[in-house]
Amino acid sequence: MFVYSGALHIHSTFSDGTGTAGEIAEIASDSGVDFIILTDHNTLRAYDEGYEKFYGKTFLSVGYELNDKDNCNHYLVLDYNKTLSTRLSAKEYTRIIKEEGGTGILAHPHEKRNALPQYPPYPWVEWDTDDFQGIEIWNHMSVWMENLTAENKYNNFVHPLKSLTPPPDESLRFWDEVNQKRKVIGIGGLDAHAHKVSVFGMFMVEVFPYKVLFKSIRTNILLEEELKRINTPENIIAVKKTINNAIAAGRSYIANYYYGDAGGFRFFAIKGDKLYQMGDKIEEPGDVTLKLLIPSSNCLSKLIRNGVCIDETSSSTPEFKVNLPGVYRVEVSIYN
Repeated sequence: MFVYSGALHIHSTFSDGTGTAGEIAEIASDSGVDFIILTDHNTLRAYDEGYEKFYGKTFLSVGYELNDKDNCNHYLVLDYNKTLSTRLSAKEYTRIIKEEGGTGILAHPHEKRNALPQYPPYPWVEWDTDDFQGIEIWNHMSVWMENLTAENKYNNFVHPLKSLTPPPDESLRFWDEVNQKRKVIGIGGLDAHAHKVSVFGMFMVEVFPYKVLFKSIRTNILLEEELKRINTPENIIAVKKTINNAIAAGRSYIANYYYGDAGGFRFFAIKGDKLYQMGDKIEEPGDVTLKLLIPSSNCLSKLIRNGVCIDETSSSTPEFKVNLPGVYRVEVSIYN
């Protein structure tokens, strides 16, 4: 498998970001990101105006972030090249996007941030639907802002990556629970805007520049073939489809790149002479070996089954023998 590192949930000047689509893609290329997914609010202008292509080694793919008329129920929309009205209810647009072949992901679903009144929370509140395909279990801006206090806010502004905490327990619990009923993919997002704020009313400071955020949460995908980095119309369409298909299949993992390059990570299953990748389903009952490859010797790996930790190890190449049906995932913590 070939691993490609991606940065998802990014805003440009086409909505409320401060960088142009092209500028953001160039910064991503300089930062070693293989692909980014631009998700401006309720617009596909970047797609319509031809920004979807390779910039150096980085492919810019365009989706968008949809919301309802009350500015709630934010929804990341991929592989769907038309915008829907914000007058629709969340129940309506999740159904339409699913029926028409798009991929919809709940954005910052359990957001509770309240440290800065000018940046209120935008949680998901329409839970009476089963039509979403994914959940953003780790959102840099949401997690960072929810952890702000009067005591730590200056330190967190100075160290925006070091102060990042793990995904919210509520989002992980929900993800585990819903996957026991049906397959729901998980992604990590930046919610990158590169906002500029006034400090003491004297000068403007850019909070979380794109270049900084590209060093934090990434969603890495696994592909069976290498991507062709050429900007022909046919290849642009093919690359976008390949990336979106990998995300929709769950053939991906989330990593915090502040602690290093996670490109060497693998989590796969072996049953008999068959190998299964992340996102796959093993239909036949019986013994299965779950294997991990971790690009660090200082780590703690936890094996989670149906939301419960059933084993843990500090090995960088652990193996777990399992035979019970369920949804299995792993959490790996790296120590300096």
